[in-house]
Amino acid sequence: MSVILCIDTAAINTAKIALEIDGKRFEKVSESKVLKSQMVLPMIEEILAEHTLKITDIAAIMVATGPGSFTGLRVGATVANALGYLLDIPVNGEKTLAIPTY
Repeated sequence: MSVILCIDTAAINTAKIALEIDGKRFEKVSESKVLKSQMVLPMIEEILAEHTLKITDIAAIMVATGPGSFTGLRVGATVANALGYLLDIPVNGEKTLAIPTY
C-alpha cells in the first residue's frame, strides 16, 4: 500500500491535509482562527486515524512550496521536513529538506 501525506498551509486562514492511498485522495480542510502551527499535526493524526493508519505507514510527504503566505509556507515545510527526517522518507520526492521558494 502506497500512502503519501500532502500538506498545504499556503493560504492565510486554511490548512489542508490529504492522504493519497493507492492513488485515491482523501482531504481534510480546516478553516480556523487557531494558528496553523497548532492545527497541522492534530489534523494529520485525525486523517490517519480515520483510515486506521499509523504515522509509520506514510511512504512520502508532499508539501506546498508556494506561492502563499510566508509564515504558512514555513509551517508546512517545517512539519514536512521534521516528519520526513524522523521517518526517513522523502519530502517532495527527495530525501533532503523541502525549501519553499518565495
